[in-house]
Amino acid sequence: MKTIFTENAPVPVGPYAQAIITESKNLIFCSGQLGIVRGQSALISSNVEKQAVQIFRNIEEVVKAAGCSAKNIVKVNIFLTDLNDFVAVNKIFSLFFENHKPARSTVEVSRLPMDAKIEIECIAEGQ
Repeated sequence: MKTIFTENAPVPVGPYAQAIITESKNLIFCSGQLGIVRGQSALISSNVEKQAVQIFRNIEEVVKAAGCSAKNIVKVNIFLTDLNDFVAVNKIFSLFFENHKPARSTVEVSRLPMDAKIEIECIAEGQ
């Protein structure tokens, strides 16, 4: 296993890695990302769409640090505090992934760290 860290994405807010890549299967397990701009300690906005856009920017930087891109992402888990935001997040998801369609789960949760409205984690396949 190898820990992935990039200064181009926020430092984890807890005792975990931005991502882990397995040497045997070449899988990258990205920790959940919040809508935080690198170097800041607060959410970018209370708006779910703005949080989602920032999250995908963060994910892009983390998988890039592992030598990959969004096209290498094979599974995405989305956690929303309000499932009524599903349609708005779906639009942002579609813009980020374009024609690439990874497997995905979306669940509603009661609360997220920093009272975020959305958190996204993913698994990517290394090159």
